Amino acid sequence: MTSKVTYLGELRTSSVHIQSGNEIISDAPTDNHGKGEAFSPTDAVANALATCMFSIMGIKARDLGVNLEGSTAEVTKVMQPSPRKIAKIEVIFNMKSDADEKSKEILERVAKTCPVHLSLHPDIIRDITFNW
Repeated sequence: MTSKVTYLGELRTSSVHIQSGNEIISDAPTDNHGKGEAFSPTDAVANALATCMFSIMGIKARDLGVNLEGSTAEVTKVMQPSPRKIAKIEVIFNMKSDADEKSKEILERVAKTCPVHLSLHPDIIRDITFNW
């Protein structure tokens, strides 16, 4: 088992990661009857894309001797109204690194091989920008 999800009422859930015990609270967004007081499930999907890409880049950066610490990503999720689903995820990576051009190219390429990127439905537009 990866996690245990408990419905708390009022369109809110608690997800506990079994291995670590860490908890994530999710809340329905305000545009879908929720309070918007935490990540919505679709927010978490969009956010997972950026965190997964950073994880894969971090593994490769370590192999290349490149430091990515302090880099950030800005994530924007765009919903389609009917049927309600994620239409587009925009991720802008603002990289803090002195990587050379070859390393930058390698890191950008491997980022797009992360499991979340490969698992998203092909209809979801992925607009990925790297600012070095």
